[in-house]
Amino acid sequence: MMTRYLDESDIMMVEEGFTTRDLLENLLLEVSQAGRQEAFFVADLEDVVKKHLHLLKALPRIKPFYALKCNRSKGVVQMLAGLGAGFGCASKAEMALVKSIGVPPDRIICTSPCKQISLIRYAASQGVQLMTFDNEVELSKVARSHPSARMILCLATDDSRSSTCMSMKYGATLKVCRHLLETAKEMNVEVAGISFHIGSSYADPQLFTQSIADARLVFEMGAELGYKMHLLDIGGGFPGAEESRGRFEETAAVVSSALDLYFPEGCGVEVIAELGRYYVDSAFTLAVNIVAKKEVPLDQPGSDDEDPGGRKSFVYHLNDGVYGSFSSVIFNNVCPIPILHKKPSPDLPLHSSSFWGPTGDGLDCIADGMELPELHPGDWLIFENMGAHTMPAPSALSGAQQAQIYYTMSRMAWEAVQLLQGKLLHQEEEDRESTCAPLSCGWEITDTLCVAPVFTPASIM
Repeated sequence: MMTRYLDESDIMMVEEGFTTRDLLENLLLEVSQAGRQEAFFVADLEDVVKKHLHLLKALPRIKPFYALKCNRSKGVVQMLAGLGAGFGCASKAEMALVKSIGVPPDRIICTSPCKQISLIRYAASQGVQLMTFDNEVELSKVARSHPSARMILCLATDDSRSSTCMSMKYGATLKVCRHLLETAKEMNVEVAGISFHIGSSYADPQLFTQSIADARLVFEMGAELGYKMHLLDIGGGFPGAEESRGRFEETAAVVSSALDLYFPEGCGVEVIAELGRYYVDSAFTLAVNIVAKKEVPLDQPGSDDEDPGGRKSFVYHLNDGVYGSFSSVIFNNVCPIPILHKKPSPDLPLHSSSFWGPTGDGLDCIADGMELPELHPGDWLIFENMGAHTMPAPSALSGAQQAQIYYTMSRMAWEAVQLLQGKLLHQEEEDRESTCAPLSCGWEITDTLCVAPVFTPASIM
């Protein structure tokens, strides 16, 4: 089956120098003139492509896999599929989406740490062999339902200083790894490799060094038991926002040094990474509308000042909330900062402001205690860096539909992607053995895509 890449008609093609914010302004003008107020995203796929190529250049030994749980938008999946990335799928729906685009099964990993039998059987029916495990129960389920699976043993990491700590529920400690490998041998289950995942917003890149060193120890345990493991998955956690670029470079340098030390080139081990936030965080911008407003008593506990200087307190309700595009507020403890579409006069007084979603739920609070000028129903707010964990499937609880996504990129980037896809298809025909199509040629056009435009166009093409 041919991979169903993005078609040019799926993207709002723009001239060089025309920014996401420019496109957003045009869209806001269009929807306002049409009397529509629904929330929507602008997704800059050129940003996704640049991240991909930058990763290939910084870490040429690593083959990227995209973690769909971070953002399941079809345009991102199609773009990364066309660039040769693999995919980490944690559910049947994610696997079905990737398969519908035409991604071959050897570029898919079933990453759920606690898989339902139905998911294991579905993966088997689709030819997906790579699966993760960190306990005996998962091993026994896979041995019964998918005996030809190739398992990846997940190691626990020291993520105590990360904003998202997963070692409490995910990953096996070094103490139990030998037992798990022995159990897999008794069940006649193949163990193909080792994985770990450093939580988001890690404080120290050296955590990667320790985890790679631990993985080396487990590889040696496996060799003693007769396993010939050949896959190392270093997970994700890499920063995706532009302001974190320096931290990404530092992490890449640490990872490269650790790989050279513990898994030197030519050792027969293929290295992959499962990246989510890195690819999409800065690519998505969300526009939402104020649908209701209420003035509430100004709460100043302990204050003797009877005159608050004209300050007021307002509660605003938006047409999207934590059960929709702001789900990261609950799941990742994110505090989104709004950008006002209408630039206020600098001499306007500031008031205590809180933003809530459209439901009546007490948890549907997006942001609180913000100092802003008075706003009004119908005003638009813009939120940047909204690509990670902001697109849950519509549910009966929220009663809301997922915000529409407008995909965009420049003509030059689109043509560069077509060139790169041609290279990858040619190489894929020559080499069908690897887990993921060879990608090292990709960085050649990175500099071209990252050159600042020399002119500013007047409009969208």
